[in-house]
Amino acid sequence: MTTHTPMIQQYLQVKARHEDAFLFFRLGDFYELFFTDATEASQILEITLTSRDAGSRDRIPMCGVPHHSAAGYIETLVSKGYKVAICEQTEDPKVAKGIVKREVVKIITPGTMTEGKTIDANTNHFIGSADIIDGDSYALAYLDLATGEGKVERVEGDERTLIAEMEALGMKEVVVGERLHIALSDSMAKRNIVLSIEYSEEHAGATDLISDIPTAVAEACNMLVSYVKRTQKTALDHIRPFEFIQKQAKLSIDANSMRNLELIQSIRNGTKEGSLYWLLDETVTAMGARKLKMWIHQPLAEKTMIDNRLNAVTAFIEAFFLRDELKTSLKEVYDLERLAGRISMGSASGRDLAQLRNSLRRIPDIKKALQESERTLLSQFAERIDVCEDVLQTLENAIAENPPLSVKEGGIIKDGYDAKLDQYRDASKNGKAWLAELEGEERSRTGIKSLKIGYNRIFGYFIEITKSNIHLADLERYERKQTLANAERYITPELKEKEDLILNAEAEGQDLEYVLFSTVRDAMKTHIRQLQQLASVLSELDVLLSFAAVSEKRNYVKPEFHDGKALEIKNGRHPVVEKMMDHSLYVPNSCKLTEQANMLLITGPNMSGKSTYMRQVALIVVMAQIGCYVPCEQASLPITDQIFTRIGAADDLASGQSTFMMEMMESQHAIANATAQSLLLFDEIGRGTSTYDGMALAQAMMEYIHDEIGANTLFSTHYHELTQLDRELNGLENVHVAAMEQEGKVVFLHKVMAGAADKSYGIYVADLAGLPESLLNRAKTLLASFESKETMSAQKDEPQQLTFFDLHQEEKNPLTSEERQVVDKLNEIDVLNITPLQALQYVFELKEKLTTSKG
Repeated sequence: MTTHTPMIQQYLQVKARHEDAFLFFRLGDFYELFFTDATEASQILEITLTSRDAGSRDRIPMCGVPHHSAAGYIETLVSKGYKVAICEQTEDPKVAKGIVKREVVKIITPGTMTEGKTIDANTNHFIGSADIIDGDSYALAYLDLATGEGKVERVEGDERTLIAEMEALGMKEVVVGERLHIALSDSMAKRNIVLSIEYSEEHAGATDLISDIPTAVAEACNMLVSYVKRTQKTALDHIRPFEFIQKQAKLSIDANSMRNLELIQSIRNGTKEGSLYWLLDETVTAMGARKLKMWIHQPLAEKTMIDNRLNAVTAFIEAFFLRDELKTSLKEVYDLERLAGRISMGSASGRDLAQLRNSLRRIPDIKKALQESERTLLSQFAERIDVCEDVLQTLENAIAENPPLSVKEGGIIKDGYDAKLDQYRDASKNGKAWLAELEGEERSRTGIKSLKIGYNRIFGYFIEITKSNIHLADLERYERKQTLANAERYITPELKEKEDLILNAEAEGQDLEYVLFSTVRDAMKTHIRQLQQLASVLSELDVLLSFAAVSEKRNYVKPEFHDGKALEIKNGRHPVVEKMMDHSLYVPNSCKLTEQANMLLITGPNMSGKSTYMRQVALIVVMAQIGCYVPCEQASLPITDQIFTRIGAADDLASGQSTFMMEMMESQHAIANATAQSLLLFDEIGRGTSTYDGMALAQAMMEYIHDEIGANTLFSTHYHELTQLDRELNGLENVHVAAMEQEGKVVFLHKVMAGAADKSYGIYVADLAGLPESLLNRAKTLLASFESKETMSAQKDEPQQLTFFDLHQEEKNPLTSEERQVVDKLNEIDVLNITPLQALQYVFELKEKLTTSKG
């Protein structure tokens, strides 16, 4: 049996309780890792792997990092999806009997890391928790530990929908129970989301945080709070009561649509630039930037709340000088939410409290400026601002103007705050002045100009004389203290007396100052809710000022809302594209959907701007419902409850789905969840399969949306045969993006006009892409041949309708039995009452049957 040393046995006991984390085990000035932790960490962190005698036959692997620089190593591990358990010494080694007691004081996980170079203060970092409500819905709770912001919502749909919502919120870690842990493990691992398990018998209710939310979603909140408390092992008073997100109160945008519309980040490179957030972000505080992102993620769907924001934007646009004054003041306000979080968790430094004080100094000016506004709405806004006078006064009295970062080296507490501390400081200060005087006196007395009085931690204060001058020293008064290579160090009775006074004053002063600082910091904990409320109001103010600035600068207009579902945008512009190009070159386009005709079928060549036009409409809806002015001449809009998009081609590599399957799955999700108040954007549906398959699916979808859902819909296609549908679907109108030919070249006009496009100009686009001229000429010849055959076979007396079979084929060539079965099966299918995925399955089955019959 292997016997380890007592210290390694202690390590193994702690490690057994934290098997899913790297254990940083404190030994003196280092955090050490052992066994497999050491082997793996040394590779990830690129540090030296050594070994240690642990009392067994073989040496064990070991690596370590200095405790003062451990934060960077810990952040590297956590950012790669690992957990780190910090095990500290919990008793003084000087008084310990035997092995020093050690305990894990904190577990840092991807969802609970609040500080570091990889943490963007302008973005919420949510850790989530999911729980099954019933067969087709889940509770999803999420919490930003740094700010204490907690929300919970009910997610309708399957596991794919749940995971998509987690991805949209940028979660790095999700806490679940045993059942969901099994169901989600593979999918989450492929997406690099850490899945942590919280057993139901281990967590206690967080009744004070879930009092105003439905019972069905409470368990997810309980799990999340329990997990955070268990890993952080500290007070979390800054966590606010969970807010239940009412589905009917927000415009729902699923993760795919957020990505397709580039609301938060661009598809091209995943950065902020090129997104709606990039366009609208002229906020000056981190709190405002985070709120703007959440508003974009969850636009409003309640007319009164939208109008309140729009009216505030109007007031700020009209008050230019006030807006400039408020923005100047807000620039001096630090991140109150994150400061409150640090205070709650006991990690706030003197510099943090100074930042809080400096921020609160600006609040009276902000409140006064709003109060003096002639606009009632803005003066009412001022009433919501609490200047936190009691908090400010405490910090003004206690905290030095420029405190150091360290909390244990003194200099944090202001002179005059505590009489005892002032005494220690006076003794220390005067003692040092006395030392300077003594140094001058000794130089004069001995004639040694190089004589100096110095200090080190081991020997204390000393008089240092070079060996070449020792013969000048008064050795009757000097007592040798230390010998150096080139000098001797001495002490005198007077110096010894002052040394005791100075050192005791400094040490006791620093100890007292830390106690005073801790008392002030703890006193701030009682004001956390007050500070969080102030932060919420200021962040809202910051975003509204940003909306006003962008709207005025870019000539946006105030949208109007009504209770119907008609949508009219006059000369609308894609806001991001317009910003990235010269405004004078942008071609605006109108969009009109009426109560009777609310489906547009958009045709036109590639590169002409069909996708941009569709995104433009959706972005104007989103901007309007977050409370911002919009890029157009006039906008009359309905309240939209959901936006679904199918734009662009993308594989889902994480789940192994092809482009076409993703297209069908996203289409199915939209059709299954859309209502008459939704907005649907479908771009080139069916292009991932054969022509007839694609046209059949596209037509079936359009008919189903038209007849069964009635949602506002923009549907673009290259299948010109579908433009005939306006004869059968009363709610559908054809529009096209115009293009013209000049000297054998195509010119895109980027103008949306009534009617269907007459051709696709695909070969012209290929020419622009630089394909070989011989290839292009051959394509033109083939196109002419195909069009000629199509014209000859067209029936002149009947409107051209999409068909799969020549109606007179059987008279010419009798069908085989298999072909007859296919025709019969087609006649049996109720196209209006099947889902797109079922239609796709039918097409595959019938195609396979025909292929088999010919094989």
